[in-house]
Amino acid sequence: MTRVDMKATGKNIKQLAKDRKIQTAELQRILGFGTPQAIYKWYRGQSLPTVDNLVILADIFKVTIDDIIIKESKENGKS
Repeated sequence: MTRVDMKATGKNIKQLAKDRKIQTAELQRILGFGTPQAIYKWYRGQSLPTVDNLVILADIFKVTIDDIIIKESKENGKS
């Protein structure tokens, strides 16, 4: 069974934003959040974006949703 590696996915979202020079406040504005707390939870791997937000993030970062989500592998627990 394949599962999402929440911590690795969070680190990936943070890195994608950094690589594209997109500040957390800008993501907050684009996503329509009142506070940045949800984004910080993604970064820490405490939660994952909703499917709607993944679609928006993929568009912002110019990647596919598969490029955002990191899956655990059966062999070592990570992919």
